[in-house]
Amino acid sequence: MNATPPPAAEPADRPGVVIKPPVLFLGALALGLLLEAILPLTLTSGPVAAATLRAIGLLLVVIAAALLTASMRAFRRAGTNVPTWLPTTAVVMNGPYRWSRNPIYVALTLIYAGIALVIGSPWLLLLMPAIVAILHFGVVAREERYLEAKFGQSYLGYKASVRRWL
Repeated sequence: MNATPPPAAEPADRPGVVIKPPVLFLGALALGLLLEAILPLTLTSGPVAAATLRAIGLLLVVIAAALLTASMRAFRRAGTNVPTWLPTTAVVMNGPYRWSRNPIYVALTLIYAGIALVIGSPWLLLLMPAIVAILHFGVVAREERYLEAKFGQSYLGYKASVRRWL
């Protein structure tokens, strides 16, 4: 009896990121706070320096929240999905996407850095290079390959004219 193999599954219409970006940032935040509880470190000495860092941190969070809101609004106006695990239906090139191909990730990074400064945690800052590396190689690079394959020249032209980060 000759059995016909089942048809090959179509590839999923999503970038296949290694981790959802909010999970990456929240996980790093939890790890940093755990490390801070186990082995507390001091970011500054003196109340003036601490207050200055808190003010800078709050400013970063406010700016980042505005950037995040504007970026998500641009996605909604274009009628495409924000979450990385859902298909992208359009290349967004307006709003903050005129200056950065990844303003949501810039915003998440700034929020994380702002929180680190507000609470004065060196551990959170020490984790940032690992977060950015995972974000770059495990999320952004995969998203770019996906968008190139899905949108071809339209995305390649956009990619050539707009910086990846800032």
